Amino acid sequence: MRKFLVVLDDTRECLNAMRFAAMRAARTNGAVQVLSIISPADFGAWIGVGDIMREEARERIEVHFEVFAKWMRDRQGIDPELVIREGEAVPEIMAQIRDDPEIGVLVLGAGTDTKGPGPLVTALTKQAGSLPVPITIVPGDLSKERLEAIT
Repeated sequence: MRKFLVVLDDTRECLNAMRFAAMRAARTNGAVQVLSIISPADFGAWIGVGDIMREEARERIEVHFEVFAKWMRDRQGIDPELVIREGEAVPEIMAQIRDDPEIGVLVLGAGTDTKGPGPLVTALTKQAGSLPVPITIVPGDLSKERLEAIT
């Protein structure tokens, strides 16, 4: 089974990446794996309460994931898998792709503001020639109707 790996974060463009991954998986008998990354920098100054902060971060991620998971199950018939890793985003994405040979496509959402497509898209497209899977970059301002038409 081919999995579409999509990154769950707090960006607006994440929504279209999630939609695209679920729609493509539904139409191709694939699966969706949702990766969320906890940055260790979030806990550096609070060593004494780091474990509590990590647990709270995991709980927030799980709640956020459930919103997308419910939509994927109800609308697309896809039951996504959640993976939470801790570290820097790009190395953790690469590690997840290496660790799961069923991942066939990395789906990223591109930002629409004047700062560019976002740090993940920028960093990963620089490595695109050596990645073990293709990247699909979903524009952040595509409408739901357009996403449905192209998936």
